[in-house]
Amino acid sequence: MTDRNAFGRATPDQPLGSPVTNPLPGLRRVEQIMGTAIGLDVRDASIQASALDDVFAYLREVDRRFSPYKPDSEVSRMIRGELEEADAGPDLSAILSLCDQVRQTSHGYFDIRAHRPDGRPDPTGLVKGWALEKASQILDAGGARNYCMNGGGDVVAAGRPFGSEPGVVGSVGVEPSGASSATEHGWRVGVRHPFIADRLAAVLEVRDGAVATSGAYERGEHIRNPLTGRAPDGLLSVTIVGPSLTLADAYATAAFAMGSSGLAWVAGLLGFAGCGVTAEKHGANPRLVWTPGFERYFADGPPAQLD
Repeated sequence: MTDRNAFGRATPDQPLGSPVTNPLPGLRRVEQIMGTAIGLDVRDASIQASALDDVFAYLREVDRRFSPYKPDSEVSRMIRGELEEADAGPDLSAILSLCDQVRQTSHGYFDIRAHRPDGRPDPTGLVKGWALEKASQILDAGGARNYCMNGGGDVVAAGRPFGSEPGVVGSVGVEPSGASSATEHGWRVGVRHPFIADRLAAVLEVRDGAVATSGAYERGEHIRNPLTGRAPDGLLSVTIVGPSLTLADAYATAAFAMGSSGLAWVAGLLGFAGCGVTAEKHGANPRLVWTPGFERYFADGPPAQLD
């Protein structure tokens, strides 16, 4: 899991629940929701299980209301034309408004209507990031200050993995990387190879931020350039780091749809930075590249490039 000649998707540096010598403070839980595994690792010793109950109950409610795979959801009804956008509830209206904002910011490369022949809106490309960010606010309200939430490779990281109690060391997936005190470190997030799941291109260190990735390596060519209808060219994956998972997730989708010009666009986004895997035809000669300032997120410094 430390091969620097590999590339790809943002995932925890090690699985939640890996064996450790010292017991960890806090609570951990993983559930299957929204078609993916959602893992939550809270390192505050004072956190109550009810706070995690509230988070996962909220995410299940979001899935019930907004999943396009549930016939009675608001999104399914809107796609079928049974619910007009003007009649959508407050949450769905807010999601649709965010989608329109990102469409304008991305010059049309994030478009929730372009991929449907009937032109009906399908905002599911933004819902997961939005839901996880909202869920993190529930944790904040419950008193959590040090946690990592991972939903299918999209991550919200708060505080530090060693928790707020003194003397806690040996945390899962976190290794000191040169700072004066281990408790100063943020959460380590691996950027995975787009083709080889057990290799990493780099390890990021994130504290009080979000990480999101889009690419063709896991689900095939599911993201297309909405302006041409074709799969993006020249970019295998793109990872965005920033203050909002809602926007990081949508920006990653837009940047990937842009193809080889995606990272140049990301470089102009205030508060966000990105790295990506570029390649020649048929994935030949992949290279890890990044926007100015992204170096600060590399936990162990910029990784070595391929020969």
